[in-house]
Amino acid sequence: MPDRVYNVLFLCTGNSARSILAEAMLNKDGQGRFRAFSAGSQPKGQPHPLALQILQESDYPTAGLRSKSWDEFAAPGAPVMDFVFTVCDNAAGEACPFWPGQPVTAHWGIEDPAAVEGSDIERKRAFVIAQRYLENRINAFVALPISSLDQVALSSQVREIGQQDGTTSPRPEVA
Repeated sequence: MPDRVYNVLFLCTGNSARSILAEAMLNKDGQGRFRAFSAGSQPKGQPHPLALQILQESDYPTAGLRSKSWDEFAAPGAPVMDFVFTVCDNAAGEACPFWPGQPVTAHWGIEDPAAVEGSDIERKRAFVIAQRYLENRINAFVALPISSLDQVALSSQVREIGQQDGTTSPRPEVA
């Protein structure tokens, strides 16, 4: 019997770049084991065009991707989340809504590619780098034996994934 499908919410302030990338990548790379969503505290209203371009060039589906408020997932009738990951430092520091079901949470901070200024090549490069960092984390997450880990071990594992290369927050001291 296959494992259940886990709901995962990626949060970022604007919900236009990093969280959109993560949603699309996990929905494909999770191979049906995960149902990914994304949202923001102050959504921009639409995905960043470079985020959509990078996803399309990497063969990730973009149909249905939209920038939306995290309030949508705190409302009655919303899917219950098993995991909630912040992918920007601003969202990690904000007071999040209450998430029913006590999801496992972690911060997977990635530099904001939408904030990069410069030539078209430099801006696209920032999106490619963000996608690679997120892809590495998503691959590590998908490889976890989720159903065989207890809540404490699972929380520890997803937090460690957030400390992989590309993180925007300092790594914890190793004892």
